[in-house]
Parts: sequence; C-alpha cells; structure tokens
Amino acid sequence: MTTQIEKAERFLALHQGPEPLLLPNPWDIGSAKLLASLGFSALASTSGGFAATLGRPDGHVTRGEALTHASNLVEATNLPVSADLENCFADDPETVAETVALAIEAGLTGCSLEDFTRDEDKPIYDLPLAAARVAAAAEAAATGPVRLVLTARAENYLHGRADLADTIARLQAYQEAGADVLYAPGLTRLEDIRQVVSSVDRPVNVLALPGGPPIPDLAAAGVRRVSVGAGFAFAALGTVVEAATELREQGTYGFLERTAIGRAAARAAFTHH
Repeated sequence: MTTQIEKAERFLALHQGPEPLLLPNPWDIGSAKLLASLGFSALASTSGGFAATLGRPDGHVTRGEALTHASNLVEATNLPVSADLENCFADDPETVAETVALAIEAGLTGCSLEDFTRDEDKPIYDLPLAAARVAAAAEAAATGPVRLVLTARAENYLHGRADLADTIARLQAYQEAGADVLYAPGLTRLEDIRQVVSSVDRPVNVLALPGGPPIPDLAAAGVRRVSVGAGFAFAALGTVVEAATELREQGTYGFLERTAIGRAAARAAFTHH
C-alpha cells in the first residue's frame, strides 16, 4: 500500500513541475511498458483505446472490464497510473463513489469522472447533479487508504455544446466539489484554454487534438497537464491500416521499413535487465 500512496503523492506533485506533465495513454500492457521505457513520468488509460482492443467502440466497456484493464496497466510498470473511468459507470453519486473506491483497490493513483450522461438527447448532467457526483467521487478519493488524484471532466465540447461560459462554470463547481485536476476535452483555441486556466485554481489538463496549440504554447498559458486520449492507439491502428492496404492493393512491403523502430523499442522495453 505504501508504494501506491507514494505513487499517488508523486502523481499529484507532477502537476506542479516546471513543465506541463505529458500524460500518454497506453491501451494495453505492451504499450504501457513501451511508453514507460520512453521516459514518461506517469500513464493514463484511454477508454477509447482500450475498447478498440476488444473490438468495440468507446463507451461499450463494463466497469469490471475497465478496472481489470487499469489494474493490468498498474502492474505493467512502476509509474503512477490514472484511469479513464468515463462517467464512473453510474448516474447516481453513491455508485460513482463506489467506482472510485474500486479504483483505489485496483492500485490506481488517479481516475477521471465525466459529466457525459451517455444519453444523446441530454448528453450532459444538470450542474447540481454533476457537482454532487464530483463531490461523492472526491470524498471517496480522499477517505480511502490512498489519496487518489481525481480529475473532473466537463464534456460540453465533445458533444456539440461549445459553450465556454457554461464549461468554466462547471469546472469551477467541480473545483468547489473537491476535484484535484480539471479537464475540458475538445478545447483547441489558445484564448479559450487561457480563459479556463485563469478561471480556476486547480491544474488544468488539455487533450492534444488536431489544430490544437503545441506544448510550449500550452505551457505558457499555464496548462499543467497534456494527454492524448485515444490518439496513440488510433495512430497505431492507422499504421496497421496503411500497411494492410499496401500489402493488399500494391502487393509491396514498404511498411516493413518502419518495423525496425518498433522491434528495437519492444526489445528494449520488454527485456528484463
């Protein structure tokens, strides 16, 4: 347990470093070991990347599957691991708290909670319920044997609600409710990101997206953490698609030129010294 406590303390401290914490998102044990070998300080699971390993779209993984997967990532390396637990697989605050308690049992040092309902007609929880859910998660995160780092996510921009004022109001409410890190995935305009950072007193995570500001600009804006979501997982799948298409349509093996990098990296990452 001590090591988990230490890792959780280290994970929180990484949000206060001189540079933003670059938090890559492995999708299986091998990618976790690979990313650890490349020098990252912490890891976070990706619900979309993990779902893809099961042949499913994002949002179609059970709580048990997500927690088992997270536990596997924890065991894979000595790095702190935060889990993408979607909406904590519950609408009600009590079950949200139960999910966070299970996250601690799984060996995690952090987890995230979304305010996305999974209902396309009403995609975002009303603010009072959303804040109550964060409060329940924060209490479970703080009262367990390990002080879990809780990331609260305002999902407006991923679900067609590009309302910056509402997003900021939500993040402020989630801060009041006890979240350690705040996250509004989908923001790509530097001025919007600056406004979010200046409106709250907790570390802000930004999702790397096409057209989004590069890391130095985010650092200058005061962003404390940058993650890639399913970006690495789908970049890997994209490489497979390109290789398979070349093989099937051209009948050539140009894709093999890139395998040396992967093979050498895997050998280095997977060999116990």
